[in-house]
Amino acid sequence: MVESSVQSDADDNSQQVPSVDVISGTVEPHSNDAEGHEEEISGCGATYCCNPEWGPFRFIALFFMCFLGFGSYFCFDTPGSLQDYIKDEMKVDTVQFASLYSLYSWPNVVLCFIGGFLIDRVFGIRWGTIIFSTIVTGGQFVYALGALVNQFWLMQVGRFIFGIGGESLAVAQNTYTVSWFKGKELNTVFGLQLSMARVGSTVNFLSMVPLYEWVQTFSEGYQALGYSLLFAGITCVFSLGCALILGVLDKKRSEALHLDAAKSGEKIKLSDILTFPASFWLISVICVAYYVAIFPFIGLAK
Repeated sequence: MVESSVQSDADDNSQQVPSVDVISGTVEPHSNDAEGHEEEISGCGATYCCNPEWGPFRFIALFFMCFLGFGSYFCFDTPGSLQDYIKDEMKVDTVQFASLYSLYSWPNVVLCFIGGFLIDRVFGIRWGTIIFSTIVTGGQFVYALGALVNQFWLMQVGRFIFGIGGESLAVAQNTYTVSWFKGKELNTVFGLQLSMARVGSTVNFLSMVPLYEWVQTFSEGYQALGYSLLFAGITCVFSLGCALILGVLDKKRSEALHLDAAKSGEKIKLSDILTFPASFWLISVICVAYYVAIFPFIGLAK
């Protein structure tokens, strides 16, 4: 009789454990015979595009992941695409112009590492993405405002703010990727995200000069430059919208797959950096060498 009771309890418990396929992103909701009903998804979650139990749900999220960094990469290269106009209208030399790139890079010497720590320990992936995307958007508009009021120092402040959020947003984007996709899918998804980032830079170089020339039809001088940069900021607003939508989708996914309850409780410490393997540092050196060779050329060679 004891064995029968134990077996009955085990059967009840087994019925309460959902069947989860983390790789495909699907979940079979558990049934509870004692209560005699199954939990149903209602509201927006009942539609295909918002339902984590629907197979293509992950690929809808992938669309928003890819465009998380689109605005950041588009606006990052606005100084390069408008180099001649910035130097002429703001009355600055090449060294001062180059500060628009260096002020972006200086905070990221340390902030990428700190940003990753904040995502892991403080903000979480959803709020971290939204916060960093908001910083990027705010920095771009401060940068545009500096041109609009003919204050180059304000443009520099805007680029500094833009840099605080820019690379940390890329960290958040990668965190989303490894959370949603596994195994052989990762390389494809990382490649797709990088392609969309480069599309942002390419579209910037192709569109900003025609945009500036169009703005000159109703404005002129430094104000035309400022309005052009304000229009460029719309791409950052778009990416911020993607961050908000992705946060909602990720929350629905976590609830459906019970991911929050399944967390290991592992704590991330800053001292963990001392345990990184030598291969990590070699890859870092390769990236530094690549950035040193390529990005100054893109920014100053026009």
